[in-house]
Amino acid sequence: MQMNASYTSFVALGDSFTEGMSDRLPDGSYRGWADLLAADLAARTPGFRYANLAVRGKLIGQIVDEQVDAAAAMNADLVTLVGGLNDALRPACDMGLVRARLEEAVTKLAPNCGRLVLMRSPGRNGPVMERFRPRMEQLFGFIDELAGAHGALVVDLYGSGALGDPRLWAVDRLHLTAEGHRRVSEAVWQTIGLEPRRDWTEPLPPVAPESWYRRRSSDLRFAREHLLPWIGRRLTGRSSGDGLAPKRGDLLPYPYEL
Repeated sequence: MQMNASYTSFVALGDSFTEGMSDRLPDGSYRGWADLLAADLAARTPGFRYANLAVRGKLIGQIVDEQVDAAAAMNADLVTLVGGLNDALRPACDMGLVRARLEEAVTKLAPNCGRLVLMRSPGRNGPVMERFRPRMEQLFGFIDELAGAHGALVVDLYGSGALGDPRLWAVDRLHLTAEGHRRVSEAVWQTIGLEPRRDWTEPLPPVAPESWYRRRSSDLRFAREHLLPWIGRRLTGRSSGDGLAPKRGDLLPYPYEL
């Protein structure tokens, strides 16, 4: 990989992880790692352009059907694709279909961009992670194979123990905090050949364990505010992204003042 590489345009595809949940700004919108990366790239490249097609809740089939063709047509220097984890975390999942749709996406994107970047997504340490770990690792195996076959880069967020720390995850236990997103942005920055600025894998300082009462209070809040609504959407076939437009649907000049 060429060090200090130059990028003039960036398109991000995916779901809530790439949309930026839960890195909330004062106006209520979400920022996230892709916006942070775009801002840093724009700061070093006049006329830099950025599009973010991600929409929360999307499955890999929806990402392929709704985002991939549009992204391929933009012919950007840099494209990131993160998808499939929403599928893998569902109770019933056809991993063969997930692989096929990922392969379809990579086959379309790789020839139509300067650099394609895939990711092994991070996972929050805990019982849910352990339950779905085999399926997640199967997904990441697909990603590694596709990257090797098509010359894409892979950012291994899953392999970083630091990003599994619950303190880097929001109260919904599904999305990263602002600090988590900053670490992902730096991980991608380094993977695409730019000079490291910080150690994104550095563990957080140790802290005393929370009391039993605080842990149970946190569990109850999580169940009430996030788990039960998630179960309700699954039972009714709804998604958190229903009716939402892409975050930034056109490849346009991007200001870097964030």
